[in-house]
Amino acid sequence: MKNVFKIFGIVCLAFLAFSCSKDDDPANNDLFVGTYDGSISYTDGEENISSDDGSVTVAKVGNNYNFAFSNGIPNITGVEFEEDGDNGLVNIGWDDTQLIRIDASTLQILYIKDGETWTANCER
Repeated sequence: MKNVFKIFGIVCLAFLAFSCSKDDDPANNDLFVGTYDGSISYTDGEENISSDDGSVTVAKVGNNYNFAFSNGIPNITGVEFEEDGDNGLVNIGWDDTQLIRIDASTLQILYIKDGETWTANCER
């Protein structure tokens, strides 16, 4: 009976050792998918929408992310990301006019494209 417990114990320890990964980076997971609440805005030169209690829902489609805004703000879709070094993601090709940064608890957007501007400063 002792041998059965020893073998069972060894199997359990081996399973734990191989199932836990030390290199598990949150940026590789779907950790960022969900709804972030906070301040959002949008303008296209004619229409201005802003809210201090808006939300942005983040969805991952393949390797890209979509951002669905509340309050009638158009969505941003098909954004590709890379790791930012702080367990978060930043959009590929970011600059002063197109920056989306996301981590497990915050979402920050300043995205200007074709005369339209989206902003978000949200948390969950």
